[in-house]
Amino acid sequence: MFSHPVRIYWEDTDAGGVVYHAQYVAFLERARTEWLRSLGHGQERLRTEHDLVFAVRAMRMDFRKPARLDDALEVSVALVECRRASLVIAQSIRRGDTLLLDAEVRVAALDAAGFRPRPIPEPLYPELKSLQVVPD
Repeated sequence: MFSHPVRIYWEDTDAGGVVYHAQYVAFLERARTEWLRSLGHGQERLRTEHDLVFAVRAMRMDFRKPARLDDALEVSVALVECRRASLVIAQSIRRGDTLLLDAEVRVAALDAAGFRPRPIPEPLYPELKSLQVVPD
């Protein structure tokens, strides 16, 4: 499982110092991007070398506890399903041992030029397929 650190700043919070709900979507996106980068597949490289972009198709998020100003969080990424033209990714956001949010994100593989569905190209597909984990 991949993990990406996030610190909460004023810009992430509402007037009460609690993270605004839409900000969690950005934290999840950053972690997925850094996960791909850690595999050697940055977003720009995927676009220019493979004519591939990933787009969120659906997202389910369960907000369990709030994050607050100055919190240090860990955002996890685990690939739970790799199909020819889509991925299902389990993500969570934790403050230490405390689960704040869990999410399931479905992403579609699209051609970068026309944003039409396309298969995940070789050799990326077998590499991703090998990372698939069984969810908890």
